[in-house]
Amino acid sequence: MATAQKPLKGYVVDANTRLSLEGVVITLMPDNRSVVTDIRGHFVAQPTSHTAYILFSSIGYKDVMVMVSDFNPSFPVAMKTGSTQLEQVTVRSQAGEEYKTISKTDIRMRGVNNSQEILRMVPGLFIGQHQGGGKAEQIFIRGFDCDHGTDINITADGIPVNLVSQAHGQGYADMHFVIPETIEQVDFQKGPYDASKGNFTTSGFVDIRTRNGLSNNTIKLEGGMFDTYRALGMFNLLNEKAKEKQQSFYVATEMAYSNGYFDFPQHFNRFNFFLKYNGKISGNTYLTLSASSFSSKWDASGQIPDRAVADGSIGFYGAVDHTEGGRTSRQNLNAQFITTLKNGDYFKNQFWYSHYRFNLHSNFTFYLDDPVNGDQIRQRENRNLAGYNGSFHRVSQLGSVQLSSASGIGFRHDKINDLELSHTIDRTTLLNRKAYGDVAETNLYVYQNETIRFTDRFSINLGLRYDQLLNNYKDHLQSDSLFRATAAILSPKLSFHYQSNKNTRFYLNLGKGFHSNDTRVAVLEKGRDVMPAAYSADFGVILKPSKNMLLHGALWYLWLKQEFVYSGDGAYAEPSGRTQRTGFDFSMRYEPFTSVYIDVDLNYAHGRMVDEIKGQNYIPLAPVWSSTGGITYKNKTGINGSIRYRWLGNRPANTDYSITAKGYFVNDLVLNYTQPKYEIGFAIQNMLNVKWKETQFATVSRLKNEVTPVEEIHFTPGTKLAAKFSLSFFF
Repeated sequence: MATAQKPLKGYVVDANTRLSLEGVVITLMPDNRSVVTDIRGHFVAQPTSHTAYILFSSIGYKDVMVMVSDFNPSFPVAMKTGSTQLEQVTVRSQAGEEYKTISKTDIRMRGVNNSQEILRMVPGLFIGQHQGGGKAEQIFIRGFDCDHGTDINITADGIPVNLVSQAHGQGYADMHFVIPETIEQVDFQKGPYDASKGNFTTSGFVDIRTRNGLSNNTIKLEGGMFDTYRALGMFNLLNEKAKEKQQSFYVATEMAYSNGYFDFPQHFNRFNFFLKYNGKISGNTYLTLSASSFSSKWDASGQIPDRAVADGSIGFYGAVDHTEGGRTSRQNLNAQFITTLKNGDYFKNQFWYSHYRFNLHSNFTFYLDDPVNGDQIRQRENRNLAGYNGSFHRVSQLGSVQLSSASGIGFRHDKINDLELSHTIDRTTLLNRKAYGDVAETNLYVYQNETIRFTDRFSINLGLRYDQLLNNYKDHLQSDSLFRATAAILSPKLSFHYQSNKNTRFYLNLGKGFHSNDTRVAVLEKGRDVMPAAYSADFGVILKPSKNMLLHGALWYLWLKQEFVYSGDGAYAEPSGRTQRTGFDFSMRYEPFTSVYIDVDLNYAHGRMVDEIKGQNYIPLAPVWSSTGGITYKNKTGINGSIRYRWLGNRPANTDYSITAKGYFVNDLVLNYTQPKYEIGFAIQNMLNVKWKETQFATVSRLKNEVTPVEEIHFTPGTKLAAKFSLSFFF
């Protein structure tokens, strides 16, 4: 038994890969005091004179118990992988961890089957694809139609996914450069409560982290309906001796092709390449290096009007302008250093660079503006973006009070050449340019985050963030005239966390966030009101009524100074006034048997425009009711699978709700037979083969032979029943 109260310090690794494990719960027994490991796998725990042993537990790993008298901080605690059970989940009073237990459990139990599933791991988040797989998905969450990312901050290994002043939409977030099988963790939080997250963090953030190492090599082949094919390879590049030195180096690559379920073949193809190294380069510094390359090309049928389907001029899966489509590419370089000081404090320094190309042809209004040539537009850009994220982390003890501090500083610079909106015919002929210029946009930021843990039951988090934007626009259509603007915003955060008992935790989050507008708007407005604030509050509870059930509920409110609506996919987003939203989120995770996992998420949002009269104040396309869920089955013989559903209710398509975007209910099925050396898989999307509209817009358009324009729903159909087989080899 411990006789002194000196802090216990150590670190935890995966027994197979020898890489550090973040988020492991370390519980001092019988005191029942707990802490978690940080990004380095390190922990600091304060024992008492009664502390006898230390319990290490983590979702997906076997528990490890070490007597205090036998504990040696010079050697890592190695944890072996095991089955994932809800009884492993602990409820802790810790700021910023409201959703971590759910995200970890879901990934371990459900897995990520495709690139769309990356974002669907977030409870209450819906996505819609309206160019068959090439464009970034449209995102819906917490009463927001985020368009392609305007109101949700998305990062991948610390690299921003959202693109500012993008040719198609502000905050455009194309996730397709991430290979699903490389994902280790999806962290997320709803609301603007994390001081380390800046632009676009209004409805929340999603932080995707790839694996630092592989437990085995993998080759995977997939084939299915509509000429759908995919090949994946993931290979370790170092031997076992390197693993013992805590080094890993692997490569992953995928190739995909599909003609899609549309009447006109999509000819969609995508190529991804990913390389990652992680290792200890000195006694106190870890280095993580990664490089990736992504390219995609496709044809598209675009959005079609209800009336054209109703009168039989085109089919439900047809097209008005079948020459739509595009191509895009992105290359990323990423370097992160984590340096530990002698006292246990550590620095994180990250440098990243991306090169991005985008070329998209769309036609939303058909012959409204040009009755002869049609209204097809081209949106194009060539972008270089680079940045730095730096932070200093310290955990200190003031008597019985633990103080966790994080200080951060960084910048992001986007240089966009030939940002273009043009009028075209058949993707080949340029008629005229509507907007054409160069953008240089820089975001400088600094933040301070303090978590004060008074007791094991009660903690407070205080955060403060400062962001400044520097906007420059050279207009090629005005003799290369240069326009400049600056803007800044201060964002405070405050959270309270209280654990009434070991299975019940309450939290109250308060915070301010923001989303920026396009540089082309910023320079016209001289920087005024181009970083409108979002003020939000969450009151929630995490409850574990039994060892095999986890419940999470939250009531929330969000007030936004300026809603951004991307009008007609023109040159930039247009402000549409103040909005407010209230709602609730509910999540349940339940294991009635060790082989069965049930998850249900139910979400409601009530959103209205503040400055409009009642009945004219609906927020177009804002989701109201939504729910996702499923049943996952796994047994020791290797048979496993899941049946999932997603339901999105009816919602207003325009401000007076005279046009309705109709909801849908869709089911998917996944079946696998998994053995140590191979896996056979079968998946069905839309297993009941329902006709559904994946994305919908109230658009004014005119068809070729029409005299009068019509405003009505224009939609992209969701997938038909689509079956796919897969075969994987592990070695």
